[in-house]
Formats: sequence, structure tokens, C-alpha cells
Amino acid sequence: MTGKFLLASAIATLAAGSAMAQSSGDWTGFYGGGQIGYADIDTNISGVDGSGTIGGIILGYDYDLGDWVVGGGFDYDWTGIDLAPGVEVEDVWRIKARAGYNVIPEGLLYAVGGYAEAGTDNLGSDNGWFIGAGYEQIVAPNISVGGEILYHEFNNFNSTGIDVDATTIQFRAAYRF
Repeated sequence: MTGKFLLASAIATLAAGSAMAQSSGDWTGFYGGGQIGYADIDTNISGVDGSGTIGGIILGYDYDLGDWVVGGGFDYDWTGIDLAPGVEVEDVWRIKARAGYNVIPEGLLYAVGGYAEAGTDNLGSDNGWFIGAGYEQIVAPNISVGGEILYHEFNNFNSTGIDVDATTIQFRAAYRF
């Protein structure tokens, strides 16, 4: 089901965004791309933690209001971070809202937050929230790159009594329609 949703989202983004060309310095429009980085995951149980590589896809839409930019997006990340023997975090997806300020020509400094869900191999999945900040720079017509740091919380993960928090730092690249 998740694969079909991701494919449908990508097709909708491409179809709707193709008519909206990104001019230099204008953030209005759809975007899609990828991200890769590092995740550090901790729990309230001593010795149950882990860190490693995380990466996936990004989709979204921004609206340029002049000096300010607002937008929403969707991220899906794959990972294989072991927390304890037999417990692995497999994926994380997020629904985001972001707002930022044009700090230099074609650069955007922003705050972000929203809903997240993390899935494991044998403890199921659970939802939580996240907040963070990032910077994005348009480097070529329709191409932007940036970085983002996010802090996540998942309390009482899947009714197990385990509280989970995670910090991710990722490099992002997007094609802007």
C-alpha cells in the first residue's frame, strides 16, 4: 500500500508541477528529489539505541510570498538501524509544514515541523511529531540543494512503554517544477 501511495504522489507531483516552471529565485511550485544523511536514535531503556545511514525521497510544494516562503511536503526514508538484538528501525515518513525567509539571493532559511511515523521490523510502527530547521539554495535553474536537521519524538512506541527520540541530519537535492 505504501508503495502505491508513493508512486501516486510522485505521478501527481510531476503532472501538476510540469506547468509551473521555476524561475530563478522564485520558490513557488512543486518539487521532488532525494535526501541522505545520518540518524541517531535513543530510547528510555539503557543500551537500546542506535545510529546509522538514513535516506529517501522528498515531495512538496512551496509558495513564495516575497521575503517569506511557506510550504508543505512529504518525506519517506529507508534505514536499517539496529536498536537492540532483533529490533531494527526500517523506515520513517513525515508530513511537513515549513516556513522560511529568503536570506540571500536564491537562499532559504526555514523552520519545519509536523507528523512522523516510524516502522520497525518486529515492534510494529508508531506515530509522533518532529521539529527542525534547514537551509536550501537554488544552484541552477530548477535545482536546489540543502541540509536539514530534525528532532523526532515517539512516546510509548506502539504501546510498549518505550519512549523513542531521534535526531536526523540530511543533505537534500530537489528538482523544482
